[in-house]
Amino acid sequence: MSGPFAFLTDAPLGMRVVVRTRISGGYTDALGFLRSRDAASVSVETKRGLVRLAMVDVVAAKEVPPAPEPRVRRG
Repeated sequence: MSGPFAFLTDAPLGMRVVVRTRISGGYTDALGFLRSRDAASVSVETKRGLVRLAMVDVVAAKEVPPAPEPRVRRG
């Protein structure tokens, strides 16, 4: 195993990640917290809920920094 598969296997659960997967017609990204994994899939908790991604569709994955704090509105 190498690349995104090795990263997802070794990354601690709870880490903020982005995972790019192949879909019909292109690619899509899941940005959130790594919640679970097994040999066939990983689960990422995004703003829209828990997303289960098949490992065979993963083309890239990496750690991302924490989201910035919300900006204070003026006025």
